[in-house]
Amino acid sequence: MSDRKKEYRAGILDGIPIGLGYLAVSFTFGIMAADAGLTVLQATILSLTNLTSAGQFAGLGVIQAGASFAEMALTELIINLRYCLMSCSLSQKLARNMPFFHRFFMAYGVTDEIFGVSVCREGILSPWYSYGLISAAVPGWTFGTLLGAVSGSILPQRLLSALGVALYGMFLAVILPPARKNKVLMGIILVSMGASLLFSLLPVVSGISSGFKIIILTVLIAGGAAFLFPVKEETENE
Repeated sequence: MSDRKKEYRAGILDGIPIGLGYLAVSFTFGIMAADAGLTVLQATILSLTNLTSAGQFAGLGVIQAGASFAEMALTELIINLRYCLMSCSLSQKLARNMPFFHRFFMAYGVTDEIFGVSVCREGILSPWYSYGLISAAVPGWTFGTLLGAVSGSILPQRLLSALGVALYGMFLAVILPPARKNKVLMGIILVSMGASLLFSLLPVVSGISSGFKIIILTVLIAGGAAFLFPVKEETENE
């Protein structure tokens, strides 16, 4: 077996758990996309071309608010800016003579989970290993969205409303366990909730569109948290 095939096979094996995890999360996104008025095809293409859970969920809110393209672009830029940093980090693991087209297609598949697996890969990062990860992860994210969008378009409205409540419960289940272990994270969550409530009630800012509210709150809260509570880098001796 050639080195390319070995790397690609290793990438697929490491990417299967990521794809299975994506299937559940993107199913939720598909339901919400259908509820926001997107067709099954639109929701599926959106997931296939974006591969960003936080950005896509935020984008649905901007779409439902009827915000402008400028607000959508700025929102996505801020939320997905972390991928630029991840790509810069991964570039240090690439061979210097790697062709541009490999770098281009590898950049398409940079997600939080794929980055985590790739950065832990020993030695030079092969593009074929990345293609294996992408081949296993992207179908899970896309197919899950397809299933969710189809379900959202055919299920009764009462059941969709019940699922909508369950989705909020799922989000709470995601944020509460780490928040209970980290007082700073808990404080940031509470501040975010309080600030969102104030922005919806105060006359001075209540007239601002939902898209710009997301942008302002993200920049202020995330920026303030990063400045006041920077994450310390772990050393090998720790």
